[in-house]
Amino acid sequence: MNGQQETAIRSRSQPRGPWRPAPAVVAIVIVTCCVEFLLQASDLGLTGNTRLRGFAYENGAFWVGLLDNWRPNYPAQPWLMFLSYQVLHTGLSHLLGNMFVLLIVGHIVVRRVGQTWFAAIYVISGIGGAIGFALLSDSAQPMVGASGALFGLVGAWKWQDWFFNAQNGVGGKSLVMDIIGLILLNILLWVVQGGQVAWETHLGGFLTGWLAATLVIPREEESAR
Repeated sequence: MNGQQETAIRSRSQPRGPWRPAPAVVAIVIVTCCVEFLLQASDLGLTGNTRLRGFAYENGAFWVGLLDNWRPNYPAQPWLMFLSYQVLHTGLSHLLGNMFVLLIVGHIVVRRVGQTWFAAIYVISGIGGAIGFALLSDSAQPMVGASGALFGLVGAWKWQDWFFNAQNGVGGKSLVMDIIGLILLNILLWVVQGGQVAWETHLGGFLTGWLAATLVIPREEESAR
């Protein structure tokens, strides 16, 4: 590898300028946090209704059974849940962990593709995560969280790294290590959380984000302009 190739790869892997969350990222964080804070207030009896979380899960979580023979609470539920589950979480720790990852990875993806495509990848990956859960899981429990969309952002990020490295004749060892790291992360989460990890959603989101990135992330020639 010559010096010019090394410089090109380094310039893509390092952020430019001060870190500042993009409005699109902030908007998702605010909406998601507001939902969980409202549910927290309900849990503590501050809203006059202590059953709000159960109501939200019943009507907004992702239920595999609704794609089979379960009766929905309202006609659009089997379709709307592909989106609504993304703004629901199981508690503050679940929310804060996901939002921290969103701020970091979202910043990287916005830098590379812009806010519009970032938002598109985020939403599409969340849908892809739900599809992965529907195809690979027979759980009767509700599935909630933004991790499908987050893994999609990681998939988009890693596709770009792989593409530019391949264009410059760099081996795919780093990609293999990244994938192994994600697998180990899911295993760790599975163990720590007692098996309560929707790895199917993570896989579906990652693959969807990877595929979406092949269409929207700029090629080397475009990004250099």
